[in-house]
Amino acid sequence: CFVCGESGAAITCREMGCDRSFHLPCAVEGGCITQFFGLYRSFCWEHRPEQAVEAAPEENTTCLICLDPVGDRKSYSTMVCPACKHAWFHRGCIQKQAIHVGFSCFCCPHCQNEYRFLMEMLTMGIRLPRRLPSWENSHAYAALSERHSRCDASECLCPGGREQAEEEGPWHLLLCCSCAAEGTHRRCSCL
Repeated sequence: CFVCGESGAAITCREMGCDRSFHLPCAVEGGCITQFFGLYRSFCWEHRPEQAVEAAPEENTTCLICLDPVGDRKSYSTMVCPACKHAWFHRGCIQKQAIHVGFSCFCCPHCQNEYRFLMEMLTMGIRLPRRLPSWENSHAYAALSERHSRCDASECLCPGGREQAEEEGPWHLLLCCSCAAEGTHRRCSCL
């Protein structure tokens, strides 16, 4: 591996005549790019593709994702949206966002451009998983769709306890008509 010097480097630069090899985990440290689409081509720091867009960040420009300052020009670690040319971000930040949002929701954080931004980021070695956004896969919001299911009366009269509820009758659970965050059995409320 031309980055770490260890053996077992299985990735070789795609450029004809270049014999630089590296490990996938060493790619970022060595400024290498692996394109995670099509032919899955990889490039060393010398032959990697560069953004063609003509833009330079204004003074004190910050990354739209982490809000830390970006470099004073495009580089391996400082990238720009090819569509709006105003969204600047660090390679590591946009990679983390890509992993989080997945293929279906990946777009420029500033102008929301999808196609040009997506194609440029793929070409520049940003890996995009083909899955739903992480917030869609987890059950982070599952509690929002749950219905309140216990009697909150100061003294619950139900023989089955606060957790028991029936579809109709005296042990039917009536929820607050304003918030539905509290409820009582019909009999516990003397209704």
